[in-house]
Amino acid sequence: MLEAAIHGMLLALGLILPLGVQNIFIFNQGAGHRKFRSSLPAILTASICDTLLILLAVLGVSLFLFQFIWLKNLLFIAGACFLIYMGYAIWKSKPKTDGGHTLTPCKQVGFAMSVSLLNPHAIMDTVGVIGTSSLIYSGTEKQLFTLACIAVSWVWFFCLAIAGRMLGKADKSGKLLVLLNKASALVMWAMAIVMVKQLL
Repeated sequence: MLEAAIHGMLLALGLILPLGVQNIFIFNQGAGHRKFRSSLPAILTASICDTLLILLAVLGVSLFLFQFIWLKNLLFIAGACFLIYMGYAIWKSKPKTDGGHTLTPCKQVGFAMSVSLLNPHAIMDTVGVIGTSSLIYSGTEKQLFTLACIAVSWVWFFCLAIAGRMLGKADKSGKLLVLLNKASALVMWAMAIVMVKQLL
């Protein structure tokens, strides 16, 4: 049983570590707010969305849905459009480490849901890797595997926001955060281009 939990942890960590839209967003929220608790709406929303995706993948629901090509294509189109918009918004933003320019809790929830649920690559990874890997387990082992994957997501997003907050405190001028936002926008636009190419 311990093997299933370790497998789940390592698998989830491997999927969540690469630089992606979701990670960038959570890190920026941690860096941009004056108080850590102000970034909790984004952290909790991203964690809950990941939990939902993992559960759907393990239960096989998402795998069934992705058998419909039109649904997959629609998701990629929506994801590409959203990444272009997010990239533009982040490129134009001028973060302030004193909390002067931050998202409201409602906007945090909306953006976090979007970067979590409109990210085809994250969904495909969850379905293709976590969902498929869970098939080798059953009963208690499958439950431990699933819980380990979920736990990694929650811990990772909290740690990411804390790391962002530490950078925000260290970067009093906000210049480093501006550069980070520019780099983040470029990553988002690059991912959008990749999605469009996959549709063509």
